Amino acid sequence: MENNGQPNKKSKWTIASSLMARRTYNPIRAVVDGMKLEPNPEKELISLSIGDPTVFGNLGPSQEMKDAVKKALDSGKSNGYAPSVGYEAGRAAVAKRFSLPDLPLDSKDVVFACGCSEALEMAILVMANPGQNVLIPKPGFSLYWTICTAYNVDTKYYRLLPERSWEVDLEHLESLIDENTNSIVITNPSNPCGSVYSKEHLLDICEVARRHRLPIIADEVYANMVFSNTKFYSVASLADEIPVLTCGGLAKRFLCPGWRMGWVLMQSRTGAFHEEVRKGLFNLSTRILGPCTLIQAALPAIFDNTQPEFYSHAMEVFEENAKLAYKTLHEVDGLTPVMPQGAMYLMCGLDSEYFRDIKDDQDFVEKLMCEESVFCLPAKVFEYPNFFRIVLSVPPEKVKIACQRIKEFCIRHKKNL
Repeated sequence: MENNGQPNKKSKWTIASSLMARRTYNPIRAVVDGMKLEPNPEKELISLSIGDPTVFGNLGPSQEMKDAVKKALDSGKSNGYAPSVGYEAGRAAVAKRFSLPDLPLDSKDVVFACGCSEALEMAILVMANPGQNVLIPKPGFSLYWTICTAYNVDTKYYRLLPERSWEVDLEHLESLIDENTNSIVITNPSNPCGSVYSKEHLLDICEVARRHRLPIIADEVYANMVFSNTKFYSVASLADEIPVLTCGGLAKRFLCPGWRMGWVLMQSRTGAFHEEVRKGLFNLSTRILGPCTLIQAALPAIFDNTQPEFYSHAMEVFEENAKLAYKTLHEVDGLTPVMPQGAMYLMCGLDSEYFRDIKDDQDFVEKLMCEESVFCLPAKVFEYPNFFRIVLSVPPEKVKIACQRIKEFCIRHKKNL
């Protein structure tokens, strides 16, 4: 029967999501958003879970940074579209900051992105095809897996060794390489581990990449965020003939993750990125048309005017908190903290055999939240169960309270041996 152009009231709209959308899954968001836990109302909530250094208000952008953005806004010159790869002056400022004596960069070697997260996506997707595999660390930032899986790129996890301050298990790394391996992701300094690799260890990793002619994607958003008596080496400074796509941004060291300013650096002493990859990154940049133009315009002044004391103060906070957390948790039966060397995180091992009613890291985190109003991140989201991660950007007095609550929680749940 004809309906004379009227809607069929018996029919239902059924719009399916795409395969890519269905494949997209962020383990951290799924766990954090899925818990739906209520903290103990008698205790102040202390969240040690999310890697945002600005949450508690004790850390944030420098005055010089804010002045630079205000100047860019007041100029009225940065309200429109920038070139998709970013403003020339901003890219030149990044190139100048990250040039090496034997590996100079200029603006054409820099592509801007909406935060380091998009930079990582661009770096992975510009080289990897569906069905190829990318080697990523375990434990490691879950976004690597999220990006690859969404685009039908396979991942293989190489082990990090907690007993060796989270160094790479080099034999295991090399055993994973096959004819479909596309690249190796290195995170240094590390989220979630807080590890900082020595020059010698980075050279060993580079040697594996050299033998198998694999490019490296270096996640260095925590570049130079190291504790006292520790030195940071960029992968590109040691990579020799190995081409490196280095991803970075303002989020962590400059304490402004919401500004969404990231970049990809094409660093190759052999010219490996001069044609295909350079063009590919340009193509990928046209999808989003770059990060906020105000921040792009402010970037040269941000680099030039921010004082060394700004960086050192933040690292003093992170290191003081790391030492305090490590000392307190190290005294607790059933917990094995691994002292970090940089970044803003500490990973702590959990032995459920010591506890009468704790099954695993997620159970530990959930019960800790409900009883003590302390929220940590279970390391299952980093593919590393029976650990949990603590964020070290919290005011020191809150770290002290939180760690004492964790200690009391563990004592209360300890088995009667």
